[in-house]
Amino acid sequence: MKLLIILVCAASTHALFDTKELFVCETNAFPPNQSDAAPVYTVDLDLPPQERWTKLLAEKKEPMLALIGHVKNLTISLLGMKVFNIINNNLEKISTTLPYPYNEEVIGIAKAVDLPVSEITLYNIFYEIFTLCTSIIVQDTSGNIYHGRNLDFGLFMGWDPKEHTWEVAELLKHLVVQLEWQKEKAIAYKSISFVGYIGVITGVKKDHFTFSLDERFSLNGGFIGLLEWILFKDYKQKWVSFLTREVMEEAKTYEEAKLMLSKTRLLAPVYFILGGTKPGEGSIITRWRDNYRVDSLGDDVFGLDSWFIVETNYDHWASPPFYDDRRTPATYCLRKGEQKNASAKLLYNVLSSKPVLNKLTTYTSIMDVKQGYIGAWIRTCDDPCWPW
Repeated sequence: MKLLIILVCAASTHALFDTKELFVCETNAFPPNQSDAAPVYTVDLDLPPQERWTKLLAEKKEPMLALIGHVKNLTISLLGMKVFNIINNNLEKISTTLPYPYNEEVIGIAKAVDLPVSEITLYNIFYEIFTLCTSIIVQDTSGNIYHGRNLDFGLFMGWDPKEHTWEVAELLKHLVVQLEWQKEKAIAYKSISFVGYIGVITGVKKDHFTFSLDERFSLNGGFIGLLEWILFKDYKQKWVSFLTREVMEEAKTYEEAKLMLSKTRLLAPVYFILGGTKPGEGSIITRWRDNYRVDSLGDDVFGLDSWFIVETNYDHWASPPFYDDRRTPATYCLRKGEQKNASAKLLYNVLSSKPVLNKLTTYTSIMDVKQGYIGAWIRTCDDPCWPW
């Protein structure tokens, strides 16, 4: 009944956005308040895998324990202890089959926070299943590329009726960090992440490419791949966020990154949003587990809006559902902003416009590939605000 009420409210609220005069595009959200900026930490890839996260976890252990405890209790309340134990036992098996160095890093994190390896494995898996996002790439009149994203998380994972917030989303905000991944004393790339999460979901490699991923809903989704991993020992498929980390570490060009993200067999379907350094280098890579489709700036599918691309969590060649249409408001605000104003400022303002910004939004990130810049800011959506 609660879900039905939410969906009815969703239908009535989103109907407002069909009348564009009633939709408000933010114009003064930029620059963001620097007190909301994610703190910066270093991941030293030259250290043994089990030691790479120790320093960060020493400072952020308590909020991480709070989140994992909440997710564990929520899972038990929804599924029951017997089902949770079955999942937990299988997670123990999964942790032993993760590829190197991720298996070792998970062990190191578990030791640092004094939790079972299975719970750290669950923590690293559930982002691939429950994440909602909005990613945007814009190209200015000089051909410069800018990349921005909102990361939304925690749908139906505990609603606080008093505070009007999603409980998991609020807990995650205390764990948002900017990571500088170093190798041989130099920064190899940068990313925005959550403490204890070893994959990459938002990142920049200076003078090479920018990257973000959005969840893609599919009947043949991540659960099928997970079952194949557990039951049939199908270890040839790649975990989505492990593949993206490999791309950040190994790919030397935008085209090489696009090839890796397109051709690799995946455990779960996903959208990869990739930005480059040259005019036209901006793509949405729509992934099934085995197949792919690439649409880029200037392609017919984007019509007159060839200077920007928007991806939420639905195939961009089809209409988004009425109850979760963040694409239409984002597109409207980009058109209203115009290409002559394409910049980090326009991106941040669009990503701050409701319902692109909503109660699930944990952070907004902006990237500039030529500067090697990435920034992230913790977000709060004041009422009245769309729940997702």
